[in-house]
Amino acid sequence: MHLSARDVAVGYPGRPVLQGVTFRASAGSRIGLVGENGTGKTTLLRVLARELEPTSGVVRSVGSVATVAQELEVSGGVTVGDLVEEALATVRGAARELADATAELDTLPADADAPVRDAATARVSHALALAERLAVWDADRRADEALTRFGAPRDRARPLSELSVGERYRVRLACRIAQRPDILLLDEPTNHLDVGGIEHLTAQLRGWPGVVVIVTHDRQLLDDVMTAILDLDPSVDGRPALYGGSSYAAYRFQRTAALRRWRARYAAERKRAAALAARLDDAYEGLSDEWRPPKGSSKHGRATHARIHVKAADRLVQRLEAAAVEVPVPPLSLAFPDLPSLPPGGDGSRPLLEVRGVHVPGRLDLPGVRVELPACGRLLVTGANGAGKSTLLGVMAGAVPSVRGVRHVAPGVRVGLLGQEAAGEDAAAGPGDGRDPTRVTGFEAYAAHALRLLAAGALDPERLVPVASLGLLTEEDLDRPLVELSVGQRRRFALASALLAAPHVLLLDEPTNHLSVALVDELTQALTTTSAAVVVATHDRALRRDLAGWPELAL
Repeated sequence: MHLSARDVAVGYPGRPVLQGVTFRASAGSRIGLVGENGTGKTTLLRVLARELEPTSGVVRSVGSVATVAQELEVSGGVTVGDLVEEALATVRGAARELADATAELDTLPADADAPVRDAATARVSHALALAERLAVWDADRRADEALTRFGAPRDRARPLSELSVGERYRVRLACRIAQRPDILLLDEPTNHLDVGGIEHLTAQLRGWPGVVVIVTHDRQLLDDVMTAILDLDPSVDGRPALYGGSSYAAYRFQRTAALRRWRARYAAERKRAAALAARLDDAYEGLSDEWRPPKGSSKHGRATHARIHVKAADRLVQRLEAAAVEVPVPPLSLAFPDLPSLPPGGDGSRPLLEVRGVHVPGRLDLPGVRVELPACGRLLVTGANGAGKSTLLGVMAGAVPSVRGVRHVAPGVRVGLLGQEAAGEDAAAGPGDGRDPTRVTGFEAYAAHALRLLAAGALDPERLVPVASLGLLTEEDLDRPLVELSVGQRRRFALASALLAAPHVLLLDEPTNHLSVALVDELTQALTTTSAAVVVATHDRALRRDLAGWPELAL
């Protein structure tokens, strides 16, 4: 079994997505796909799965291929059991083939010809090898274990339409693990898993006999599982770079060093170009002024000398431009805003936000639990899937009502919330003027969100954070309809929307979901230094390690 890509490119009219992707993976290879949001990681997975034809280049694979995409379309009436049986169809077929081959061999007459017996024996051997590779005798147990360990619903009669996005993802992931395809393609698999689920997934992937290609922002997963990292961000030659056998820390060091050398070379080339351009200007200026021959002089000789001088400068500029490095626009860098710690008139003597005894039926019950967040405070919320982390942050933000308990926000305090599954759709509700919501651009949605906050008294116009100032999305991206952006880009937009009002309290639910690893590093640094109070709920093991000094609330 193997998977390879050679010079793969994908693009749409006027908008290239991928270019020059080349790699080869054999049994035991585990490749992590990283890169800025919108660089084509999910697109590449679709190309590798043969769901999308590349514009150019070749993809070759030997063996069965299975994908777990970020978003699972739900058809009416499809149940958890339907997904399990669809995933195990190959396993069931292998078991039937082994049974049929064995029965054929057992029923051969004693005096059967040698070629007939050899053919039957070969069929059994082939069927047995496939059955052992797929571990057909263990398939149902694997499916039940994966559903349990990933925290997915185990009721096989339950319709997928009743499940959350995270639950549907966990069901599909469990099915693919039980299926044991030769080539497994995963898109952000840890986004919807708790710590126990991530540990089970890590163990499964480390022992995977075939090829694994994973789009992930999870820095710990990159360290624990990958045998190579393919960075889709442009390199100095315009091609994605493959970093083999490296930890995440080693990859980041190599990547940073390469960017530093790249930018230094580009700066030197531009400096030389500017010097030669100035020399050329001087030459032309001399041709019109200093080279004007006096009366009685050899004007033709002087003109010839001038032309030679200018042509020499021209040739130097041309040689420089031919050898110059064409550097693409470098990846965006987060420009986290200077958030305020206190509202006007606040003295910090009382908590900015407080909740006590929260109870949301069926989702969260915290009798006697008091959560206080002072100015510049920090809180890390942990717990398994379903423990109520998202619900608690929703109550703190005032977005989820609690039937019991107290929520108090100090006067003038602004609260920003990044929900776990928000990808910009809420903020992209549109200006409300009847326009097609699918055509609302990022700039328009951001402005509409600001107007809604202003109308609710939750925005100080003097402290509004412009979306283009954050380094999360380019102006070109913001001019496009939000629905055309990738999941990661919409997640960036949702983060920008949470920062729009310059909140005193920032509530972040799984903030690293769908973000690039470079942005995760930058965001982590920003959260540890910002003046605002911050609450983070996360399963991300690397982020929890980075925030280990924060007070922790375990649900």
